[in-house]
Amino acid sequence: MAGVMNGNGGGRRGARARMRPNSDINITPMVDVMLVLLIIFMVTAPLLTAGVAIDLPKTRAKILSQDKEPLTISIEKDGKIFLQQTEVAAAELVPRLTAIAENGYDQRIFVRGDKALDYGTVMQVMGELNAAGFRRIGLVTEPPRGASKKSK
Repeated sequence: MAGVMNGNGGGRRGARARMRPNSDINITPMVDVMLVLLIIFMVTAPLLTAGVAIDLPKTRAKILSQDKEPLTISIEKDGKIFLQQTEVAAAELVPRLTAIAENGYDQRIFVRGDKALDYGTVMQVMGELNAAGFRRIGLVTEPPRGASKKSK
C-alpha cells in the first residue's frame, strides 16, 4: 500500500525536521517597544505646542485650521515679548519678522497676550506689526471650560 512507510526512512526525516532552524519571527518585543514609544509621544506632544506659559483669555471663537506651523508672538503679563520661544526686545521684533518674511514666509502671525496684560500693550505690538506691512495678524484665545470642541 502506498500509505505505509517502512521504519528506516521515517526516523531520519523526523530527526531532520527537529534540527531545522526556526524561521518564524517573534514580533511581540517589537510591538511592545512601538507601544511604549507611542505612549511617550502622545504624552510629550502637547507639551511641545506652546513654549511660553501664558494665561489666555477665554472666548467661544472657532479654532482655525492651518497647514503650516504658525508664527507666534507671545506677550507675558510683565510685558516680555517672545517670538516662538525666544525672548526678543520690542525694538527687535519687527526686524526679525521682516527677515523671516524675506525668506518667503507668507503665513498668519498669531499674537498671544496674557489676560492680565494691559490691552494697550497688545495693541501697541499689533500696531507695530501692521505698520511694518504684516496684514495677516490674529489674536489667540482659549475656549471657556465646559465648551464643546465640536461646536462648529
